[in-house]
Amino acid sequence: MTTYAALLRGINVGGKKKVPMADLRTLLTGLGHGGVATYLQSGNAVFTSDHGDEDSLAAEITTAIQKHFGFTVDVLVRDHAYLESVREACPFPAAELEGKQLHVTYFSKPVAEDRFESIDQQVFLPEQFRLGDRALYLYAPDGLGRSKLAETLSKPRLLTGLVATTRNWNTVVKLAELTKVG
Repeated sequence: MTTYAALLRGINVGGKKKVPMADLRTLLTGLGHGGVATYLQSGNAVFTSDHGDEDSLAAEITTAIQKHFGFTVDVLVRDHAYLESVREACPFPAAELEGKQLHVTYFSKPVAEDRFESIDQQVFLPEQFRLGDRALYLYAPDGLGRSKLAETLSKPRLLTGLVATTRNWNTVVKLAELTKVG
């Protein structure tokens, strides 16, 4: 059995794409997954499975959500080892920052540095970003809602061909903890 986190993109925001967490837990259990739990209302679920890989599990959950709720939701599935490696590889001093100041955008596949080379990071200081393994770390000292860099990084032209979903540092840490076995 492997423990995974499912990261749903863009649900329960502004009254759109409502996915009650109780319904999500029921849906995942119905797919045959065990140990199902959700974290917050923003589309974080943890479950165990002994079949499939991250991509096939994400496709299975996406299809089930479409059938049950009638709309499409992008889903990324990541195992504990990956989530922990993202936490450990943080290029910013996470222990010294508030959770709202540090974010990780998880990507569906690896991203080359040249994808973001058009962004002059000096213009956005003190905000900064760094790329990691299928992830982008964003330091936004005034929070994501006020971040001009976050707005620039989310431009469709930069994210073409990717599923991308962002979590604050508190959630990054919690998902790594929730997927830890034993």
